[in-house]
Amino acid sequence: MNTNAKPADGQMALAEMREFASFPSSTQRYIRRSLDVGLHRRDAMELWSRDVVEAASIRAQVRIYDRLDQIKSMVPDDSGLDQVEPFMVPLVTVSAFDLGQDRLISFSAYRFLYERLIGAGARPWLPGAFCAAASLPHLHPEKRRVLLQSISEAAATAAGWSNREPSFYPEWVEKVDTSKAPN
Repeated sequence: MNTNAKPADGQMALAEMREFASFPSSTQRYIRRSLDVGLHRRDAMELWSRDVVEAASIRAQVRIYDRLDQIKSMVPDDSGLDQVEPFMVPLVTVSAFDLGQDRLISFSAYRFLYERLIGAGARPWLPGAFCAAASLPHLHPEKRRVLLQSISEAAATAAGWSNREPSFYPEWVEKVDTSKAPN
């Protein structure tokens, strides 16, 4: 057991769990699947594929997420514009893919996923990447409107960001057959 854990760590983990629980089930499923693909936790195809359409989506996601290691290694440590292009271009591309899957329904769901895929250092860059990806023409205009309206003014204009890494990484949970549970 980690004896260095502080009560605030537990409170933050609970807040992250509450935020995740506030997302629709399809968003929760997509976030868990995406974390399995992006963090190489388990065989996403075997675990998440329910049909040929979803299998094709997972294969495409695996190809797109190949860029995540490059993105993680290029997170700018300041706002120097010379570091922005090599980081933001692949980040917007991967973000556009995820938003195009129609499962991340808001900036908060996007931020929740990308903080875990890339790390806390990406937080200052996520509003810009989200807005860029949500503005691209591959999304239906109504979808673009909904996504762009989901980012709060506070998130878009934050003066600073926490550098605390996320502590809650949702995973697949096996269904329990309650009819076979002991009384």
